[in-house]
Order: sequence, then structure tokens, then C-alpha cells
Amino acid sequence: MPTRHDAVEVILAKRDRHELTDSQIDWVIDAYTRGDVADEQMAALAMAVLLNGMNRREISRWTGAMIASGERMDFSSLSRPTADKHSTGGVGDKITLPLAPLVAACGVAVPQLSGRGLGHTGGTLDKLESIPGWRAALSNEEMLAQLESVGAVICAAGDGLAPADKKLYALRDVTGTVEAIPLIASSIMSKKIAEGTGALVLDVKVGTGAFMKSLDSARELAETMVALGQDAGVHTVALLTDMSTPLGLTAGNAVEVQESVDVLAGGGPADVVELTLALAREMLAGAGRTDVDPAEVLASGRAMDAWKAMIRAQDGDPDAALPQARESHVVTAPSSGVLTRLDAMAVGLAAWRLGAGRARKEDPVQAGAGVVWHARPGDPVTAGQPLFTLLTDEAERFDRALASLEGGYDVAPEGTPFTPGPIVIDRVS
Repeated sequence: MPTRHDAVEVILAKRDRHELTDSQIDWVIDAYTRGDVADEQMAALAMAVLLNGMNRREISRWTGAMIASGERMDFSSLSRPTADKHSTGGVGDKITLPLAPLVAACGVAVPQLSGRGLGHTGGTLDKLESIPGWRAALSNEEMLAQLESVGAVICAAGDGLAPADKKLYALRDVTGTVEAIPLIASSIMSKKIAEGTGALVLDVKVGTGAFMKSLDSARELAETMVALGQDAGVHTVALLTDMSTPLGLTAGNAVEVQESVDVLAGGGPADVVELTLALAREMLAGAGRTDVDPAEVLASGRAMDAWKAMIRAQDGDPDAALPQARESHVVTAPSSGVLTRLDAMAVGLAAWRLGAGRARKEDPVQAGAGVVWHARPGDPVTAGQPLFTLLTDEAERFDRALASLEGGYDVAPEGTPFTPGPIVIDRVS
């Protein structure tokens, strides 16, 4: 049992820019999880952390205390090494879907505990739930058995992992403290370390459609999380990747599943394939399997076999038709030329307003809703050609979605030079 402290004493210490002691951190996380520290007291402490920060020792201890609030998973009984990936969230970011079966087909087990979407960023579980029959909730025993037999599992995190985080996450959302880097880093890493993976690759998004808009803030978050992983003995690296333009050609649930299947079939958009392979190489290296080339495995069809096995193991039908929206609306190019900008945030908001995402945790999502774009920055377009197709079950949603796309893209005159930036901007290890 942690030494008893007083909540006000801990709040005042951080308010006045002092370092919190190990004992204070252990106590406040434990007491908050048990309900002995009130929400308004934790809200005050979270704001003090946002304004005054924490050093590496404090963040590491805070993360450890959140892990200690619940159970830790153990994959040491598996016949192969484990590696996991976490993305900080973006628009059209369906990378987990092709990545998990690809890495599994390369001989490394992938225990991917995923979440649901909130706001303009899509949730992996929402996407997979558009597959008829697929279920997100697995027991720890089912998860271990599937990792041994299939090599990959994408499922909801159980209530037992870092319950302190679940409580604090909901509080940050309503108190304006979401952006605190120590709290973001400890939230992500407490769950990932408790999950028990041997290697972890972080995909830290940068740009308009990302949580971190600037390269400096994204790098600070990446460095903080890599340090937390290393302090906990998990082989951790981070890639900083571009999220000023949305990934691929789709944002939504069923449309992103279809695009992922296209990638596994050897096609799909070049940027999605590139990022999937870059993350796969990092995961394989972290698990000690540098002898396998994921590009060869993708081309061989073995990743598609692993995908189908993974979906079937969770009661889904990988061959069933995916849901389609009842209504569609086409936006055409205003002029001929070159598409030079496609803003990820504009596209994400449009998909959300069409019903692909939720405003509150309890909101339902539409499986068929979303946005498909028919050109990427650098592509030539002709006046009147389809530029976007908007999809929803409720036609009255089109107006607000169209409003969010306004000003979200630029068509420059023909011959305007355009050089796309790299998808992978930097690597932090």
C-alpha cells in the first residue's frame, strides 16, 4: 500500500513547479483509481501537469503507477516473439489492418489491443466491426490461443489493463488537459507496457489531421514514449509520419476495410503500402527477425491468408460483402490542373459528420459512411471529374460534411510543380 499523502499537498507541489516524489505519484494514482481522490482534485493536478510539465523520472513513475493499478499480460508462453504497433491517430489510418496479419505471416505474434474512434480520428475496432460477425471482445485465454494459432489478434483492451488510465482519460477529455505530453505519453505507454509485448513501434503522426500539429511537439511526444518503453525494458522505436494529407483514398469504416484488403491482395494505394512495410520492418527488427522481407511476404499472399484466419478466429466472415451506405453525393473538381493540397482534418471532419465517427463514447457509428477521394496531391484533375464521393445512410448529413470540405483542398493550374513530402519524416530510437 503506498504511503498516504494528501491530494491538496500533491496539487500544490505541481502547481508551484516542484517535482512530485515517487511516493506522492504512487499514492495519488492508487487513491484516484480507488475513488479516494475526487475528480475535481485530479482535474486540478492534470492542469498543473499540463502547465508545468514533468521530468523523465516523474513520467516514468506515473506510468509505472498506472500499470500497477491493474493486471499485466504475459506472452512468454508463446512459441514466437511478440511485437506491437501504436498510432497516435489520424485520418484514413487503416494501417493496423494490413500490418498485423503481415507481421504475423513473417513469424512474429502481434497482440494488437485497439480502441474506438472519437471525433475526426477513426477507430480500428469500429472499422473491423463493419465485417459481418466479427467481435472485438476476447478473453485473455482466447487472445493467447489466437496468437499461438494465427499469430495476430486485434481486439478491445480488457478492463483489467491500466484502469487508472481509463478513468484519467475520460477526465482529461472534459477538462481541457488532453494535450499534456506527460499525460498522453503515460496513457499510451501504460496500456502498451501492461499488454506485455516484447517490442513496440510507435507511429507518431504530425500535421493538420494529427493530434500533434508541429514537428517539435510530435518529436517531444515520441522521445518521451520511447524513453518510457526503454525504462520498462520494452524495445521501443518511433516513426514520425505525415498526417497533413489523409492516408490512402478512403476515410470511414467499411471503405477502409476494403482498402486494407486491396493492400493484402497486392494492390492498394502506394502510401498505405509504403507505411505498412516501413512499420513491419521496424516491428520485425524489434523482435529479432531481420531475416524476413515483409514485401516478399505481402507479394506471396501469405499475409492475406493470415488476415482471413484472424477475421475467422473472431467469428467474422472475411468473404462476406461489406455494408454500403444508402446515400452518396459526388463533389467534382472546380477546375482543371493539379491537386496540390488535401487537408487531412477537413476530410476527417467530413467523414465524422457523415456518421463514420462519434462525438461521444456512447454514440453509434455507421459502417458504410465515409469519404472516398479520387485524386491525391500531385495528381492531375479535370474540371467536372469526381474529386470526392461522400457516403452516408442519412442524406441530411451531406450539407455539414460539404461545409467541412470547403477550403480543404487546392487545385493549381496545369504545369504547377508539385513535390510530395516523405511519409516517414524521422525515426526516434
